[in-house]
Amino acid sequence: MAEIQDLINTKWNTRAEGYRGSVEEQLLGPKRTAWLELITSQAPELDRPLEVLDVGTGPGFFAIVLSQIGWRVRGVDRSEKMLAQARDLSAKFGVAPEYELMDNHSLDFPDGSFDLLLSRDVTWCLREPEAAYKEWRRVLRPGGTLLIFDSNWYRYLFDDEAKKAREEDIREASERFGYVEFVEPDQKLADSIYPVLPMGRNVRPDWDVETLGRLGFTDFKVQPDVSHLVRDEVERIAYRSAPIFSIRALA
Repeated sequence: MAEIQDLINTKWNTRAEGYRGSVEEQLLGPKRTAWLELITSQAPELDRPLEVLDVGTGPGFFAIVLSQIGWRVRGVDRSEKMLAQARDLSAKFGVAPEYELMDNHSLDFPDGSFDLLLSRDVTWCLREPEAAYKEWRRVLRPGGTLLIFDSNWYRYLFDDEAKKAREEDIREASERFGYVEFVEPDQKLADSIYPVLPMGRNVRPDWDVETLGRLGFTDFKVQPDVSHLVRDEVERIAYRSAPIFSIRALA
């Protein structure tokens, strides 16, 4: 497992600068408001600023957006280069979340530290997702909220129907919008990671809900597709077979 994690870390360090550009564009555009509304509509309602943990913060999109409304945010990531981009972007946007280099599966926080723990496009690349979910519940306060946003990324590697649907998405997006499929900066590295990650084989969010329930999470609110809220028109076609799902659960 350590070898897999090293490969994942290398991947995200390689992607840090390019990913930062995408996040900065989102912070300056309508996606910022769309994501903020999606989060705040499901977050705890308390008479004080929320204590928030952004797991796999990357260049800090959630951490920045939620700091801007006065919440106290800590962002963790295994990629040093991602955290460097997050700190730089946070300074640019006038906020100061706390960022720390940390393993998503083993968090260096006391039990019950946070009101809200959230992640975006992180859980698909967890090396041991059930262990991570158990740890995430530990650091949430009793009744605290877990928010997961993700997609069935790379399921097409294991499912022929998913592969056909993805090919059709790319074809239509190309014809209608001139969309060009993203190519990994180091495709050989990506090819060595994705087939061995466990989440690609799971049907989600069903697997997540079953697993989270066994770990003690309750009061689920699952939205199978929130793409229309946070993706632009091109993305809704290009990634139609991998819609963004939302899971809200209470610890």
